[in-house]
Parts: sequence; C-alpha cells; structure tokens
Amino acid sequence: MQLMEKGEGENQTFVTEFILLGFGHLPELQILLFLVFLVIYIATMAGNFLIVALVVTDQHLHTPMYFFLGNLSCLETCYTSTILPRMLVSLLTGDRTISVEGCITQLVLFGSLVTTECYLLTVMSYDRYLAICKPLHYGALMNVRLCLQLAAGSWISGFLACTIFMCLMPQLIFCGPNEIDHFFCDFTLLIQLSCSDTSQITPVIYIFTFLDSVSPFLLTLISYVCIIVTILRIPSTSGRQKAFSTCSSHLIVVTIFYGTIMIVYMLPKSSTLRALNKMFSVCYTVLTPLANPLIYSLRNREFKEALINAVRRSVTLTKNPD
Repeated sequence: MQLMEKGEGENQTFVTEFILLGFGHLPELQILLFLVFLVIYIATMAGNFLIVALVVTDQHLHTPMYFFLGNLSCLETCYTSTILPRMLVSLLTGDRTISVEGCITQLVLFGSLVTTECYLLTVMSYDRYLAICKPLHYGALMNVRLCLQLAAGSWISGFLACTIFMCLMPQLIFCGPNEIDHFFCDFTLLIQLSCSDTSQITPVIYIFTFLDSVSPFLLTLISYVCIIVTILRIPSTSGRQKAFSTCSSHLIVVTIFYGTIMIVYMLPKSSTLRALNKMFSVCYTVLTPLANPLIYSLRNREFKEALINAVRRSVTLTKNPD
C-alpha cells in the first residue's frame, strides 16, 4: 500500500492503490482461468461485432428490432471491456493492484453502461410490445425518429449516471484497508473501505441506482405482461408460437440479466456466500455479453439467414476476387 503525507506536523496515510483479490485464492487455477476468460472475451467481442456488422450491412435487418439489437451489441463490447482486460492482466501476471483513480473510473464506466443496458432492454421490450399488441400501428408508431430518440435516450441516461458518479465518488477518502474481495470495483465493497463520511453520498447513489434499475425493470415487466396476455388471446397455436418467437430471445436475455443482478445484490453479504456472489457476478458481467449474440443468432431465423448470406458473399468474393 502506497502512502502519502498530509497535515501540519503529522502524517496521515492515504490509500492510493486497491488490491482486487478476485480469484487469488485459487493459485493453481490462474492459467486455466486466464485461458477461459480470454476465450470468452474474444468470443464476446467477435460475436457482438458480427451482430453490429450484419445489422449495418444487411438491408433485411434494417428494422427497429435489429437497430436496437445493434445498439445492445455495441454496448456489450464496451460493457465487457471495462472488466475483462483488467482481470486477464491480473490472472496472467499476478498483479492484482489497481489505483484508486483507476478503480473509481472502472466503477463509473461500469455503472453508466449497466444503466444504459437497463434502459435499452426496456426500449427493446417496448418495441416488442408495439409489434405484438399493436401490429397495425407498429410501422407508424415505431418510426425512424422514435427509434433514434429511444436509443439516444438510453445512452444519455447512462451518461447522466456517469456524470452523477463522477461528481460524488471523488469525495470519498480511503485511508484504511485496501483489499477488495472481488474481481472488479464494486460500489458496495468500495464504500465499506472509505474512511470519509458516507452518510450523504450513499443514499444518493442508492436512490439513483434504484431509479435507473428498478424503474426500467418494472416497465419491461409491464411490457411483457401485456405481450403475454395478447399472445394468450391468439386463437391458433401456430399464431401464438409465431408471436412468441419474435420476443423469446429478448425475454431470455432480460431474464438472465436481471435475474443474476437480483441474486447478486439480494444475497446476504456473509463471508460464506462470498464465493457464490462472485460466481453470479461473473454471470452478469462476463457471461451475459457472451450469451446475447449466441441467443439471438441461434434463435432468430432472420439473423441466421443474414449470417448465411454474408458467409456466401465472402466465399464468392474469395473465389472471384476480380
């Protein structure tokens, strides 16, 4: 732990680095974990970049649903890059230190991207609500202007969350223990290490966290209640299956994302459940960005057709370069 001096005639020690304990309690598995997370990171980046490329280049995917999916994939590449590269370096080199500034930066970026994802998933559920519950008016309601406004609103909401965090977090002072028993800078653990008065900043952070996570979740839940009610009213089985297939991929993504977050932050913060907490944190920070392209590519007929057409064009260009 690095120290610095402050005060008149006396030394006051301040923490300038944190130690992210991460998976340090498993020294014999460090290389294996490095390889596993490296493969996950490469697959996540490749899968999400592929979705963005297909959405941009294939005209059949120039629809609101795929526009929002492209935004989600772009978000996931940023989302996973705030955590995994630092974790990979730690696993490979054994250096688990991170500066206070770097830790707060990671927390701010991660928090803003999580906020953006919450709102973006809500926007995607609203899109499915209009497509299934108001199909005759869908084209007029979900026009290009509204799509741009909803996507921009989601990203701006994340930016506002980032601004709030940036204003509040530098007020924290750290002068005691510097070990964080996690693989990334989590707010609940970071606030426990602060030796400054957190009686004002903590309620503010929790209020905004509640508004930026619970509110979008409730709106998403309402959208899917309406969707399910509408689907159940469809008389034919084939009609119900067709309607449900248009939103099943998004519903799976929403369930995984919110389900793991709820488990992580509702589990008791006891030492016996700390390993379980880390495991579920891996699910929503690492595995969810990987699962999204897999879920959409495997369950979506239009996306699979676009992928097949892109492969065919690539093969054709390779065989006939002229």
